[in-house]
Amino acid sequence: MTEEMKQDLGGGAVFDIGEPNTAYAQYFTGECYLKMLTTKRVPVGNVTFGKGTINNWHIHHKGGQILLVTGGRGWYQEWGKPAQELHAGDVVNIPPEVKHWHGAACDSWFQHLAIEVPAEGASNEWLEPVDPQEYAKLK
Repeated sequence: MTEEMKQDLGGGAVFDIGEPNTAYAQYFTGECYLKMLTTKRVPVGNVTFGKGTINNWHIHHKGGQILLVTGGRGWYQEWGKPAQELHAGDVVNIPPEVKHWHGAACDSWFQHLAIEVPAEGASNEWLEPVDPQEYAKLK
């Protein structure tokens, strides 16, 4: 974690940011941290994105996902729709089978709780990166 991110978080983080998200690093554009808060019954992870870090397009099959934004400023976008700016307190309810991405704004760290909605046969499919030119247009 950079010193700047530590200062930005400044003790304001509700949950520990965890360790570098190396298991999924190939699907993120930059600095990302993951702290699984629970893996029983309903998996919940605290995901912290460094400035300008976003994930690839992806689809949650069967169960979907819920994002509870806890800090910073970020974006969420569904395929074919405009991106939505996100701030602490925002909730994103992502239905199953919806292609989407989410992550930090170019000038801000971003943090959310990622809740995997349980469903029989649920899986996550990682797809292509977000077009960097399209991301750069988001202010």
